[in-house]
Amino acid sequence: MAADLGDLSAFVAVAQAGGFRDGARATGVSASGLSEAVRRLEARLGVRLLHRTTRSVAPTEAGARLLERLTPALGEVAAALDVVNGFRDRPAGTLRLNVPVSAARLVLPGIVPAFLAAYPDIRLDVVAEDSFVDVLAAGCDAGIRYDERLEQDMIAVPIGPREQRFATAASPAYLARRGRPGHPRDLLGHACIRGRFASGAMTAWEFERDGESVRVDPSGPLVVRVGGATDLAVDAAVAGVGLVTLFEDWLRPHLDSGALEPVLEPWWPRFPGPFLYYPGRRHLPAPLRAFVDFVGRHRPAAKG
Repeated sequence: MAADLGDLSAFVAVAQAGGFRDGARATGVSASGLSEAVRRLEARLGVRLLHRTTRSVAPTEAGARLLERLTPALGEVAAALDVVNGFRDRPAGTLRLNVPVSAARLVLPGIVPAFLAAYPDIRLDVVAEDSFVDVLAAGCDAGIRYDERLEQDMIAVPIGPREQRFATAASPAYLARRGRPGHPRDLLGHACIRGRFASGAMTAWEFERDGESVRVDPSGPLVVRVGGATDLAVDAAVAGVGLVTLFEDWLRPHLDSGALEPVLEPWWPRFPGPFLYYPGRRHLPAPLRAFVDFVGRHRPAAKG
């Protein structure tokens, strides 16, 4: 009753992703190919492993038991095969990263081109999203997160700027029309462009100065989904719709060009930069080890 390793891997990918399409995205194998592999495995074992509906796929009791045992076993197989990478002149393989959209825009551009030039046999697969996911269950090797969202059983190393700020800005036309806020509470009388996370929670507007912290909940004519629609918020601010609060580095080109003007700058809050995080395995896949080492060698100096 020996099962094909590829069929077992296909089952794990589909079960972890919760569907054939998402499993296909995680593995690079077509959804039809995964479906056929799972059917072969079920026929060989003589038991149904997945409940299939038009909307979702979930393991049966037998499938859940198999998944529980297979996941670490396949991880060991992958680690064993990756040992061969140590005998190559250059590490090879695919490195999958799960990162917030802000990191894809503000952190990775300063790292990825040089990394890929240094390791031409590594393929980097980046998933950018702002919903909190288990990177391993999502089929990724590592992720980028900020300190408040790090999982405790993961190793975290600094990546990107070690300190960042949230900036508030508006167009010159808006400020000429509505006036310039002098205190964060003045924002309650202004049009503010808000962001909403996938969870439905609104982004916080927080400020601090000389030990005083102020949190306000302003309103405005536009709410955008954090991540995918953030550029719309910036474009709307440039067009004079209202004030926007965002990573300073995201707004910096518009601040430098004069399309936006800083507002309440003495109140802009600072926060620690992001971390690359990954499971604390004794043996890391060669592409991930290369990336961790590269990030360590090219870590930016802390600002004084």
